[in-house]
Amino acid sequence: MASHWGGTRNGTIVHWSRGIEAKGQVRHQFHHVIDIAPTVLDAAGIPQPDRVNGAEQDPLHGVSMRYSFDEGEAPDRHATQYFEIGGNRGIYSQGWTAVTKHATPWIAMAELPDFADDVWELYAPGDWTQCDDLARQLPDKLTELQELFLSEARRYNVLPLDDRRVERFDATIAGRPQLVSGRSQLLYGGMTRLTEATVISTKNVSHAVAADVVVPEGGAAGVIVAQGGAFGGWSLYVRADGVPVYCYNLMGLQLTKVAGSQPLAPGRRRVAMVFDYDGGGPGRGGGITLTVDGQAVAEGRLERTVPLVFSLDETCDIGRDGGLPVSDDYRSEESEFTGTVDSVLSRDLRWSDRLHPTGRSAVAPLGGPGPPMT
Repeated sequence: MASHWGGTRNGTIVHWSRGIEAKGQVRHQFHHVIDIAPTVLDAAGIPQPDRVNGAEQDPLHGVSMRYSFDEGEAPDRHATQYFEIGGNRGIYSQGWTAVTKHATPWIAMAELPDFADDVWELYAPGDWTQCDDLARQLPDKLTELQELFLSEARRYNVLPLDDRRVERFDATIAGRPQLVSGRSQLLYGGMTRLTEATVISTKNVSHAVAADVVVPEGGAAGVIVAQGGAFGGWSLYVRADGVPVYCYNLMGLQLTKVAGSQPLAPGRRRVAMVFDYDGGGPGRGGGITLTVDGQAVAEGRLERTVPLVFSLDETCDIGRDGGLPVSDDYRSEESEFTGTVDSVLSRDLRWSDRLHPTGRSAVAPLGGPGPPMT
């Protein structure tokens, strides 16, 4: 909740044994998350880079917190800070705060008021619980801070305000660049905690996921690759009995599993899942084919899929499932794959080539033996 302190005010612990003489003390200067990078650069004695990989850099907007480390009563150097997410907005200025709640974030389909109709609140310095609204008593001060918010919003490209809700989860609809683009992405064993924006999106399209694994003598169990968690995501894993399974978790409401009938044999294996999307809009269903070394071992179907985002905090993990588990067949703390995951290739199949359930097609290397396509 970007407007009120309940959503933005947090304590920060700073530890620097060789650089901070004060020990176990509390500081009360106001700072913001944008001050962390300037602080690290300041402490390291490194100037802000003008260019990174040839790209010209904007000036850092924050200020270093280093001055406060050994000067507990030093005046604040971060005097003004705006806040805005999804139309909820606020402004801090020398202890004063003016805030307005435009929408409740977890009510996605609510009808929203015009921005001009939002009710602003005003809180004095020291009222960090924001309990005593002074908007009626001090209208001039409120107007001053509202104008300051607009000034900061213009300066830092906050305008125009965008209160679209569900649509903003889709980079294409929202009109922002994506961190990962292209047809395919190759990940390697041991890569974990990959946020959703850093892995290729396979939502609303036909796609395939192929993993090259090594199964030891005696068999293997555990998660090969998983994205999301208990409230939305998917997982390709091997059950305790050695059987490969693909599980799709529809927002915690429904688990759909497609499982083979035989345990994985020891040796190098390619376990793949191919999803043939029905099309016709976002969130639709499609057919699932599970293959081992290019041979179809199971088929199934999803009637609905997650259209925009699996989770804001769950991640993609190779060789385990961190956080809350996607499937109820395993627990996260016991999900590590007992064999070896060499690599996992995810590929968007909506462009020109399609993967036959048996793996025989222009992209057969996804489903059949051999090195993964890059």
